[in-house]
Amino acid sequence: MSDADAPPEFDPAAPNTGESFEPVDVFPDSDDFDLRPGSDSCYKCSTCDTNCPVAAVDDDFPGPKFQGPEQWRLKQSDDDHTVDESVMDCSNCMRCDNACPSGVPLSQMHNTARGEYVSEEMSKRSIKYWRNRLLANYRTSAWLASKVPRVANAAMNFGPARWLLEKTMGITSEREFPAFATETFREWWTRRGGAAASRERAAEQRDRRGEPDADKRVAYFHGCYANYNTPEVGKAMVRVFEHFGYEVVVPEQKCSGTPMFANGMLADARRHAEINISSMADLVDQGYDAIASCTSCSMALRQEYPELFDIEGIDDVASHTFEAVEYLRIHEDVREEIAAADVDDELAAEFAYHAPCHARNQGLDRQAVELFGDLEGVTVEDVGDSCSGISGTYGWKTEKYDTSMAIGDEMFDHMEAAEGETGMTECPTCAMQMEHGTGYDIRHPLELLEAAVVG
Repeated sequence: MSDADAPPEFDPAAPNTGESFEPVDVFPDSDDFDLRPGSDSCYKCSTCDTNCPVAAVDDDFPGPKFQGPEQWRLKQSDDDHTVDESVMDCSNCMRCDNACPSGVPLSQMHNTARGEYVSEEMSKRSIKYWRNRLLANYRTSAWLASKVPRVANAAMNFGPARWLLEKTMGITSEREFPAFATETFREWWTRRGGAAASRERAAEQRDRRGEPDADKRVAYFHGCYANYNTPEVGKAMVRVFEHFGYEVVVPEQKCSGTPMFANGMLADARRHAEINISSMADLVDQGYDAIASCTSCSMALRQEYPELFDIEGIDDVASHTFEAVEYLRIHEDVREEIAAADVDDELAAEFAYHAPCHARNQGLDRQAVELFGDLEGVTVEDVGDSCSGISGTYGWKTEKYDTSMAIGDEMFDHMEAAEGETGMTECPTCAMQMEHGTGYDIRHPLELLEAAVVG
């Protein structure tokens, strides 16, 4: 090799040791929960959009993919980007969470965006804001109504009053307001003797069952509806759990926050969550598990609270929260007792069962069908996997009523095609929609379980 062919001399630059390197700050630091990993996991397959019940009937709704990862990316990369108001058209059914093959936390993104829109974009002087606030804080109005339930029932379903609410507040007049109980669940609980009486009854049942030393204790999160509107569900829950030897306590509690999440009232939801977590965390430390008879309440405590709030004890409460029937199926041989049970047809002999969306998200969609399969003389028929459409407060808004009913059409058709003319579901607002669309009476699985094992 000649000198002419020799390669040029190469003087490598000094290696970059990182001393002068500053990484590009693509997404600024924030005290909020980090949603970037979830956003990055989205590869735009649109499975969430095809499973969204709102998008299926409303062509103007952009769908969960836009409301979640796409809107989050826009917000991070454009300081001038504001949350699109269509986020308020999301019903918070959370079916997109269940549908996503990549585990993108879509509902967490939706709740966060909705909270930001209400806080920063929505006019606090608008009728919609105060209508949504009224609906989101149902517990407050239910508490007031429970003081004079007969007067409240008559007034709320007085035709001119419903017309006036629609014209002034945008609360649909198409629906009848649910009746308030003349005695709330908590009033019944106190009159019955509270935790002390439950302890005695549970001890008697443990002796009968041959397990006198078993440590069985649960804290009941009854929620707003079972307290003020359907105390029979709460009573059934207490009696069934005592039958299996469980001591029941009913701690201080506020609303689970589900209607507040759906309306973007995150500050209200946090105030309620702080009280709920405080009382439940103390009981969890003492060996209690938290039990809810409403699937939306159990979903809030076990999923939405940890996703949205940083409150001491929140993870312990979430990991010890169960839906009531789910808990019994895990810890007791319920099917054996049901197989030996003999029930009359006082409730019904045939039920059309609808699994709430929030039950599906917890893997509980067929539990009632499976549980009562061996109950002689009773048939529970699954009416499919469609959404009921009401989604808590969503179907009570005048501008959302038609969408709500369009979503529910498939469920109504399946219910009417079923043999039974009594509905069954774990969700109180799904029960409202089922009754509204078919005229059927609606029961909770705990009521049938009480009839079977307690009598």
